[in-house]
Amino acid sequence: MYDLAILGGGPAGYVAAENAGARGVKTILFEKRELGGVCLNEGCIPTKTLLYSAKMYDHATGGKKYGVTAENVAFEYKKMVDRKTKVVRKLVAGIKMKMEHNNVEVIKGEATITGGDTGSITIACGETTYTAARLLICTGSEAFVPPIPGAQDNAAVLTNREILALTEAPQSLVVIGGGVIGMEFASLYNSLGIPVTVIEMLPEILGGLDSEISAALRGIYAKRGVKFNLQCKVTAIEGNTVHFTDAEGNEQSIEGDKILMSVGRRATLAGFGLENIPVEAERGIKVNGYMQTTMPNVYAAGDVTGFSLLAHTASREAEVAVNHMLGIEDKMEYNAIPGIVYTNPEVSGVGLTEEQAQSQGIEYRLSKLPMTYAGRFVAENEGQTGLCKILATPEGKILGVHMLGNPSSEFICAACMAITNGLTVTDLRRTVFPHPTVSEILKEGLFEI
Repeated sequence: MYDLAILGGGPAGYVAAENAGARGVKTILFEKRELGGVCLNEGCIPTKTLLYSAKMYDHATGGKKYGVTAENVAFEYKKMVDRKTKVVRKLVAGIKMKMEHNNVEVIKGEATITGGDTGSITIACGETTYTAARLLICTGSEAFVPPIPGAQDNAAVLTNREILALTEAPQSLVVIGGGVIGMEFASLYNSLGIPVTVIEMLPEILGGLDSEISAALRGIYAKRGVKFNLQCKVTAIEGNTVHFTDAEGNEQSIEGDKILMSVGRRATLAGFGLENIPVEAERGIKVNGYMQTTMPNVYAAGDVTGFSLLAHTASREAEVAVNHMLGIEDKMEYNAIPGIVYTNPEVSGVGLTEEQAQSQGIEYRLSKLPMTYAGRFVAENEGQTGLCKILATPEGKILGVHMLGNPSSEFICAACMAITNGLTVTDLRRTVFPHPTVSEILKEGLFEI
């Protein structure tokens, strides 16, 4: 009998396994595809690897601004994809080594919960049945394809999984959904000179992020040639043609060599026997602050909870779950979960946006500065302005930080730590920031509050 069984080897599953195994918990991990889950194999890592290649191409073609001229610059999409595959394999191998190092037994196969109570859980995989005292469900999420006529069984319609498997760049791309995934692929192919059109139902792209920054990013990409159709509803897809109604209710259509369906993801709740144990679930598995389900010995973490579909959230939830199993005081908090869009330029944010503060009736003070207040940003981002917004309570407690500009993703964690630890404007002002770095924009902004 195992102390802990984990279903799913993504950012929640393998982090939980590593933490539990390192503390002497007899752990077994089931994964039907590859360790690393969607994030490592068909999401975060492969996408960012391709985006970095596109950024290198941007640097090469835009070098004149920096006094560097390159001739006959070209990209080889197949080599970009090959490098992406190499990066993924290397990182998957690294996770396998971590599992071995921490004595985690890994079973590759489709596991099914066959039953259980508060004493033990039984799981079948292949011809073998396994028993564990506790279960952690980390089955993740899957791309949602809405019931649009013509969207199913259409070779032109791709999700993130299929588009990352392409070995040739599309001739043109229609993106249905202007969220994070949609905008990252729009950025990738726009950098490579491929015509891109984005169709979004909401009044602005990147719904849920700071609307001013979202609008600014849209403006940047519109100037680069990306066509945006906001407040539009897709009504049907015929082959390579997308039909939609615009904001005025007029019927429109557009053709694309490929069509990316990126309208969101849904928790994976079927196919692994969840119905065989009395656990409550709606859009995701219900959990408390310790990631415990309605069965005290069954936990869930990551996208399967349907709450925050982000890899870093999943990993933290996994840590909280394992700590609770071991009697270590810990609880999941969601007020400082960073969100990043790896376009060029990047968008990074954490905590409350202005819109959220206003809708919740929270009084706030606001600092808003162009990123050019940081000397290194000016040195490395010719022709760009960027934006940094900081929200704080009237007493000075940091509520949110939102930025447009490179490389904001690399120092947004400073804002995460400030919010997590309840730091104030005064606390951060007394912190020494290295010079010259783009991170100094945070300190510059503090003097405006």
